[in-house]
Amino acid sequence: MTRLEEAAENAVLSGTTVRGRLRVNVDPTFARLVLVPRLEAFVAAYPDLQVELVIRDSIGDLVGEGFDAAVRFGEPAPSSLIIRQLLQVRVLTCASPRYLSRRGRPELPRDLAKDQLACLLFRDPATGTPFPWEFHHGKKIITVPVTGRLILNDALTHLGACVAGMGVAQVFELGIEALLKRGKLVNLFPDWSDEHFPLYIYHTSPISCQLKCAHFLTFLGRWWGNRNNGRNGSPFVIA
Repeated sequence: MTRLEEAAENAVLSGTTVRGRLRVNVDPTFARLVLVPRLEAFVAAYPDLQVELVIRDSIGDLVGEGFDAAVRFGEPAPSSLIIRQLLQVRVLTCASPRYLSRRGRPELPRDLAKDQLACLLFRDPATGTPFPWEFHHGKKIITVPVTGRLILNDALTHLGACVAGMGVAQVFELGIEALLKRGKLVNLFPDWSDEHFPLYIYHTSPISCQLKCAHFLTFLGRWWGNRNNGRNGSPFVIA
């Protein structure tokens, strides 16, 4: 059991109230597609806790700006912060039925390099350039040089453009399950959907935000565990 887990358990046993303000710097994709739709349960569970979410692309100066924690996608750079991996998210290459009826369905990832296919590019906030398109099948990885006239930096706009039939997009599976189930989006290459992107939580020390962060982590962990109950998937990691 980690210190954060111990803090959460001790708080429950002692009846300690979680109070004050929890200030979290959150990745826009995770905030809009995953966290906010489920946040009501966390807020309701801790009526004496005020939650402030700051949604932005970069982590910035966590300590200097007074954050308790940050939630970010991507491998972390070297840091003095405490960093814990929350989960691994699959990357899917999707298009809408409307787009496919108009342009045809590509059979293989390399077909996306053809001029007649429009790809919706997403800007990497770390580099300022679009993310490269990789396709993973087990340990085999290929990169396809795609082109596109539309570059976006907002997850919901990027997803909305794809659903509207404007092109093919690489998106996180997390948060779009309902769209796939209802047929609003099609996973084009199920055999090439083994790429995963990590999600991490950062915090300054187990003492400064021990109780508040412990309960926030527990909340995320319970949701992820329930989501994957009876399914194969990467577990929530708090250790």
